[in-house]
Amino acid sequence: MTALPRSSRRMYGIERRAFLRYMATVSAIPFVAQHAAGQVTDKPVFDGDPYTLGVASGDPTADGVVIWTRLATRPLDGGGMPHAAVKTRWEVATDEAFSDVVRSGEALAMPQLGHSVHVEVEGLKPHHWYFYRFHAGNETSPVGRTRTAPAADDMPQQVRFAFTSCQHYESGYFNGYPHMQQEDLDLVVHLGDYIYEYGGADNRPRKHIGGEIHTLDDYRTRYAQYRLDETLQETHRRFPWLVTWDDHEFDNNYANLVSEEDGISPEAFLARRMNAYQAYYEFMPLRRSSFPQGPHMKLYRSCQYGRLANFNMLDTRQYRTDQPNGDHQKPMTGKALAQSATMLGDAQEHWLMSELLKSQSTWNVLAQQVMVAPLNRGEGDDRRYSMDQWPGYEISRRRLLNFMHQRQIPNPVVLTGDIHVNWVNDLQLDFQDPKSPLVGTELVGTAMTSGGNGGNVIPEYERAAAQNEFVRWYNSNRGYVSCELTPERWTTHFRTTPFVDKPNSPIETKASFVIEAGRPGAQHV
Repeated sequence: MTALPRSSRRMYGIERRAFLRYMATVSAIPFVAQHAAGQVTDKPVFDGDPYTLGVASGDPTADGVVIWTRLATRPLDGGGMPHAAVKTRWEVATDEAFSDVVRSGEALAMPQLGHSVHVEVEGLKPHHWYFYRFHAGNETSPVGRTRTAPAADDMPQQVRFAFTSCQHYESGYFNGYPHMQQEDLDLVVHLGDYIYEYGGADNRPRKHIGGEIHTLDDYRTRYAQYRLDETLQETHRRFPWLVTWDDHEFDNNYANLVSEEDGISPEAFLARRMNAYQAYYEFMPLRRSSFPQGPHMKLYRSCQYGRLANFNMLDTRQYRTDQPNGDHQKPMTGKALAQSATMLGDAQEHWLMSELLKSQSTWNVLAQQVMVAPLNRGEGDDRRYSMDQWPGYEISRRRLLNFMHQRQIPNPVVLTGDIHVNWVNDLQLDFQDPKSPLVGTELVGTAMTSGGNGGNVIPEYERAAAQNEFVRWYNSNRGYVSCELTPERWTTHFRTTPFVDKPNSPIETKASFVIEAGRPGAQHV
């Protein structure tokens, strides 16, 4: 099939045709049955530690959580596992010594899923800490720690979480994670760019293995390289995570079925996306509801923390229309104002509206990737906006803000990553009217490493911070964001690491903001 240049592709015109042709030549990922059809190894003997990639947990509910591991004695060399299912045993206890085991069972580590294990534990108490571990043969995993969510009708006095994104391995060391580990958190939220797909480059603090990744083995090796970082692995071990992706988990700046690069056929694009999505599932503590179906994978979902908060995890990459006006920084004209343009896609947008309408939570959280606030980056009368962010989909953006305003959704707070710097933005119904009502607040977290040490002066962003009245604060350091929620207020601390080009950075709190329940907008404290 002849590839179409990005500027002339029509996403909805090619989606079904490209997918059908693709499915005729490339097999979808098989669903895992309750029992393996082939050989099962009950008592494996390993030639090394099978738990090199550690353990993790995620997607907590009031009565359960997903616990995860992946068996790999040689994680950077194909995994080192036999081509057979391996029987594992798992345990969940109330204590780290496992003297009080409350749940246990068996699970198969399947070769077609890279010997990853995803167990959806049920029957636990709400808002409790638990410990978990896995056994395979004579080997036992590290002990993980996790926490369930509060009961649906409970109003906890406090929930604490941290969020981050954009952890380019080559840009430096994950110096924020050791400090995050010292915080008393219920949860970690990752907003995407967990890995980067680029090939290894010299003269950087660290180096990717191999060239740009395309195959399933490529993506598996890349995730393994990241997860072998002890600071990242330990943060997974200590806390449950909520995850969503951005673009670099697959390919920079892609939009649904459209590659950033010209000359990429739909078949090749979808084959690579299938590999990327499967590897993402294999390495993340996700539920069966997120199991990939070929080159498609449903990540949007909600996670309720009693009546205090509801986290709506969004996917702004898989369903969006192509970036308008040739992408990059452009005036908000032409296709940026198209009625048909969408950031979330119809199904996800309608799901989100339904979740917001039925929510009984004090804080309604939208955890997503790209900036919602329409940040003018131009000079003078030459107003320019990122076509990759929500202002490139302005009608879709306005529709969401109008919905939240007209339906009186309580306390919407948007969590954003992607841009590698910190921002605090008031979300106005009409950004061109300074007197327009405030709908909610956007907290934009910086990168963990992407962009290097940070703390530098970026003229474009300095100008944008000064000329956009809805901007409450801006900062260019690396790090993460720590949030404390109570029924009365939301307190945010912007934690920064002065350097990432070497390990063991100290931590600084550059700024703190408070959002009062029932009063949109963040106040500096």
